Amino acid sequence: MDTEALKAIASYREAFPHITPLITDWSAHEDQGGDSFHAVKETAGILAATDSTIPLRYKHADATDPKVLAWIDEVVWCSTPARISGVRKVGPGPSLLLLGPTGTGKTFQGYGALRRLSVLGVNASPAASPIADIYAKMRPRPGVDSESVFESYAHAPLLFVDDLGAAKESPWVEEVTTRLVNYRYDRGMATIFTSNVPPKQLGEKIGERVASRLTELCRVVVLKGEDRRLQGRAA
Repeated sequence: MDTEALKAIASYREAFPHITPLITDWSAHEDQGGDSFHAVKETAGILAATDSTIPLRYKHADATDPKVLAWIDEVVWCSTPARISGVRKVGPGPSLLLLGPTGTGKTFQGYGALRRLSVLGVNASPAASPIADIYAKMRPRPGVDSESVFESYAHAPLLFVDDLGAAKESPWVEEVTTRLVNYRYDRGMATIFTSNVPPKQLGEKIGERVASRLTELCRVVVLKGEDRRLQGRAA
């Protein structure tokens, strides 16, 4: 057994003691036909990779909304165990659209969902970014392969796109958004989207076709309440 990997796993799990991992006993996992050596290494890698994806401000984020927790359960149910280690990997499944005014906790819940999946021990290999940063990285300029940037997000097993609809509208922005949503829609790839845009205005802000795809693709959760930022909490 990899002692350093076990220590790393324990440190991540201790920060979220209320989350029960899918593999809690490595010896029992071995007895049930899993490869505990590879399971330990993969689990440590999952936790480290997810941690590197989550910004410092959201390192302690955890999903708490009942509908978000229900979505996580669906993602776990749709995941499949790896042939050797038995560690579960995210596969095709439902997506999540978090809507609500600024500061109601959408980003907190989104990063919390990524964290919870990692503590559970599900290999999501997530990518995460505000939509404005995706546009900025893709914007054509010398030395930048825009298509490779697009593919890095489009191909991610689990993608978190924050603040959809926040960027200034243009035909190019609409094209990128449509391509990204359609790519993941056509393949049933699990994606988390957040947006400050009111549900009834989503179509006019990001395009009716994209909004329709999102409605079909996603479990829609509307968050309400006071601005968490004004109360000193991450949002």
